[in-house]
Amino acid sequence: MIGLVLLLALLAVTVIASLAIGSRSLAPSDVWAGLTHSYTTGADQGDPRLNEAAIIVQTLRVPRTLLALLAGAALAVAGALIQGHTRNPIADPGILGLTWGAAFAVVCATFIGGLTAPVQYVWFAFLGAGVAAVVVFGLSSIGNGVRSPLTLVLAGTGVSFFLSAMTTGIALNDNQSLDTLRFWNAGAVVGRGYDVILTVAPFIVIGLLLALANGPAVNLLNMGDDVAKGLGLNINLARTVGIGAVTLLVGAATAACGSISFLGLMVPHIARFFTGPDYRWLLPFSALLGAWLLLAADIVGRVVARPGELEVGIVVALVGAPFFVALVWWRKAVRV
Repeated sequence: MIGLVLLLALLAVTVIASLAIGSRSLAPSDVWAGLTHSYTTGADQGDPRLNEAAIIVQTLRVPRTLLALLAGAALAVAGALIQGHTRNPIADPGILGLTWGAAFAVVCATFIGGLTAPVQYVWFAFLGAGVAAVVVFGLSSIGNGVRSPLTLVLAGTGVSFFLSAMTTGIALNDNQSLDTLRFWNAGAVVGRGYDVILTVAPFIVIGLLLALANGPAVNLLNMGDDVAKGLGLNINLARTVGIGAVTLLVGAATAACGSISFLGLMVPHIARFFTGPDYRWLLPFSALLGAWLLLAADIVGRVVARPGELEVGIVVALVGAPFFVALVWWRKAVRV
């Protein structure tokens, strides 16, 4: 509990920094004024300084801050669940093909319907992630009907390669689709409005609640399927709930932000260092750590490339790739 309180305090400080830091930095007093002041774009702007601060804070920084918090928590919790259900310490949400399912749907929406704005293709991305999850889940059940960790990984890998090839094939034959895919693969929280946030937020909230409810079942699954079954756990139901939660979380976050790699891989291991293997604590710690990490990465991206900025997906990848290498070699860290 002390750790959760400290994480919440750290997250609150980072939120204030996110509202203040950017190409036009604001003092803390200006941030507060920007949150409370009603702005106008007309001729009668009152105090120009307060009006400018309100426009920057309310229309630009609040939406990207909220989206970073939601997407970071969603991807981190999804990563923790995937690692628990597959018993694979280097698994991340992309292992089930959800990311490429969303990317394929977005490219198809651009190629066929000419949709290029995030609020236009967000539903297609979510639908693509959901269909990919259903296909992977179905393929993993072929044969004896038991969804084992190995069959989930194999089915997800096969679907990912297939969707990757299809997506690339379409994008290379259409410039507009290729531009959309480039922006998609970078991963970003900038340029999204409240309409996108309101679209994905309910799915993320439901996914987080399902994930927390699934935590005790994951604890039992990590003792082995036979032991879990002997203790009265319905394994197929537990995995269905877990994969359903992952689909909602990854589908919504990816639909809103694009592809953000390594976050779902890194955060559960960092959280596990403090909580141990108990998923009842690991999942809430992962949610707060994921929200903080993605928001901090977004702030770093604004600072290091001024007057421009690096997309948050690039910043996370620059940190995540070395972390992945260290994780492979540091044997103690890869025990789930």
